[in-house]
Amino acid sequence: MHDRSIAELIAAVRSGETTPRALTDHYLDRIERLQPSLNALITRTAEAAHAVADGLDEQSPGALAGLPILHKDIFCTKGVKTSCASRMLDNFVAPYDATVVERLAAAGTVMLGKTNMDEFAMGSSNENSFYGPVKNPWNLAHVPGGSSGGSAAAVAAGLAPAATGTDTGGSIRQPAALCGVTGIKPTYGRVSRYGMIAFASSLDQGGCFARSAADCAHVLSAMAGFDPRDSTSVERDVPDYAAALSGDVAGLRIGLPREYFADGLEADSRAVIDAAVKQYEALGAEVVDIDMPHTDLAVSTYYVIAPAEASSNLARFDGVRYGHRCDAPRDLEDLYTRSRGEGFGAEVQRRIMIGAYVLSAGYYDAYYIKAQKTRRLIAQDFQRAFEHVDLIAAPVTQAPAFKLGEKADDPVSMYLNDVYTLPASLAGVPGMSVPAGFAHGLPVGLQLLAPWFEEGRLLNAGHAYQQATDWHTARPAGFE
Repeated sequence: MHDRSIAELIAAVRSGETTPRALTDHYLDRIERLQPSLNALITRTAEAAHAVADGLDEQSPGALAGLPILHKDIFCTKGVKTSCASRMLDNFVAPYDATVVERLAAAGTVMLGKTNMDEFAMGSSNENSFYGPVKNPWNLAHVPGGSSGGSAAAVAAGLAPAATGTDTGGSIRQPAALCGVTGIKPTYGRVSRYGMIAFASSLDQGGCFARSAADCAHVLSAMAGFDPRDSTSVERDVPDYAAALSGDVAGLRIGLPREYFADGLEADSRAVIDAAVKQYEALGAEVVDIDMPHTDLAVSTYYVIAPAEASSNLARFDGVRYGHRCDAPRDLEDLYTRSRGEGFGAEVQRRIMIGAYVLSAGYYDAYYIKAQKTRRLIAQDFQRAFEHVDLIAAPVTQAPAFKLGEKADDPVSMYLNDVYTLPASLAGVPGMSVPAGFAHGLPVGLQLLAPWFEEGRLLNAGHAYQQATDWHTARPAGFE
């Protein structure tokens, strides 16, 4: 069952070949056997999953009726711990469901548990978790990417057919690439952020992981759409992405940004990307070189804006209302200081301090305002590019997954992992990573970027590539 597509799983339930309970048990058994080696989950919800599955049958309404799913532990889930992989929220049980959770439940999905992640979504390796690092199923000595590393690793290992994730600067696309699965970040505002614990509010966007673009199309159709509870949600109709997949990319004009293929891209990874681009040409697409001149400013721009917003968003975790509280505080200042010092990990503290600095008097104009102006220039690069091309193709990362601990002591080196994913996040355009091959025995992803609200074009281009290749069907040894 875990080798079937989402469409095939839904059809198997509808036809009576299997039941939601049997499907749920199949994946819960895989989680029981395979999770210990990966550490991909923080919380399992087997009892609740059985209750939901037992209430479903082949006549149940909902486009995804009976489909097991995992949620990144950044989405609030009523009655279930929502920790954001932080000691700060280790004792927090959400009193309500996030919109994403709510909509997928309404579509008939069965939640199996909550996935591990970088603390408060801050990281590129899933090593910044209070619950320990997630391992890459292709090589357990390597990272799965971050921050949604638990979701990507779980889908790659067949612990669930789909999982939710969030992407602030690459946190869906990068782990999808490093784990050899498909991951999509929709346009900013396409998926509600209500009930998604905020990191950087102008950048955070919910999305999903699955084995293929067609699978992602089913999940995204169910989770996207306007939500009046989210002021950044866009009131725009959501197409049936799965029904619109044609697999035809003949005549599609694809741009290759010169800046993404400059020094820094490892040779073997480049060879994989070049081969993927040639495959698109064989399918009838036209490939042209384009310029995106402000790409080199993306890392510095992001690491001013995102920490600034994080320092503001995380101010609510003060030991007073909910979350971790230190023992026997002497006074209010001691309560704040020790609760936050004990509750937040080193990377979160680093970003809060950077954010507070760039927002402080005397530095606000020099850093934060200048970064916002640069962000506009990066968005204009995309605007100009999409006047001439239908899609942009690029690498996701400079190299395949690095070893656990390899960059733990070098934050700047870690931040540079996101050099190819940050521009799309700053501009708010949709992006997707599709498995494109292997380098050094580890997966390499191809990044596809589309104009705002053209997720359908993105998914169709990914689907066309996956109809012609089988990289997305590969399963890591030991997780077949």
